[in-house]
Amino acid sequence: MSTSRPSARRALRRLLLHAAAALTVVICLFPVYWMVTTAFKPSTDIQSYDPRLIPRAWTLDHFQRAVGADGFALFWRNSILVTLSAVLLALVVALGAAYAVARLRWRGRRQFVLAVFIAQMAPWESLIIPIYIISRDTGMLDRLPTLTLIYFMITLPFTVIVLRGFIAGIPPELEEAAQVDGCTRAGAFRKVAFPLLAPGLMATSLFGFITAWNEFTYANFLIIKQQDSRTLPVWLSSFQSTFGTDWGATMAASTLFALPALAIFLALQRHVTAGLASGGVKG
Repeated sequence: MSTSRPSARRALRRLLLHAAAALTVVICLFPVYWMVTTAFKPSTDIQSYDPRLIPRAWTLDHFQRAVGADGFALFWRNSILVTLSAVLLALVVALGAAYAVARLRWRGRRQFVLAVFIAQMAPWESLIIPIYIISRDTGMLDRLPTLTLIYFMITLPFTVIVLRGFIAGIPPELEEAAQVDGCTRAGAFRKVAFPLLAPGLMATSLFGFITAWNEFTYANFLIIKQQDSRTLPVWLSSFQSTFGTDWGATMAASTLFALPALAIFLALQRHVTAGLASGGVKG
C-alpha cells in the first residue's frame, strides 16, 4: 500500500507535466497555424464573422499576390545579404574573442566578460535615437552596410558568450598535445578545437540569422529615402493601405518570410540543442 502511493503520485505528476507541456506547445503553435491557414483561405472566409479552424476551401491567390508584389525579389535579396553578412562577421570576431577569454589569461579579462554580459542584457531599442543620429551625421543612412553593422553588434555578445562556454568545454590538453607534435597555437586550434566547435557555431549562427532576419525597427528607421534598400520585414507592411489590411496577402507573405528560418532550424536542430547545452553549462 505504501509503495503504490508514491508510484501513483509520480504517475500523476508525470501526467500533469505532460499536460502542461502539451498546452504550452498548443499555445505557441496556434498563431503559426492560424497564419498558415489564413494564407490559404479565400478572402470571403477571412472576413467572415464565423471563423473556422479548418478552412472550407483552399486557394493560392494570396501567395500569388504576395510573390507578385513590388519589391519582393529585391527585398528578399537585401535580407539575405544583410543577414548572412552580419552572421559571418559576428562568427569571425566572436570566435577570436571567445578563444581569448576561454584559453588565455590577461589583465581585464573578467571586466571584458562582464561588459559582454551587460551588452547582451541591454535593450537595443533604447539605442535607436543615438544610432540614427550617428548614421545621419556620418552619411550612413539608407545603406545596407549600416544595417549589417547594427545586426552584427546585436548578435555579437550572444555569440561570444556561447562560443566561450563551448571552447572552455574542450579539454586544453588536446591542443597542448598538438603543440607538442609541432603545431603552433593557431594550428592546434584550427586542427583540433575548431572541428569540435561545430554545434556551438551552428547554434550561434541560427540565433544570429533569426535575429537579423526578423529585425524590423532599425530597418524601418534607418532606411527612409532609399526604398530599394529595405528588407523583408519592412516589405510586409506594404500590404496595409488607407483602405485597410489585405490579411490574406499579409499572412501569405508572413508564411513565405518564416520559411527560411524554419528550414534552417529543422536542418540544424540537433546541433543547435547540443551547442546551447554545452555553451550554457560548461565554462
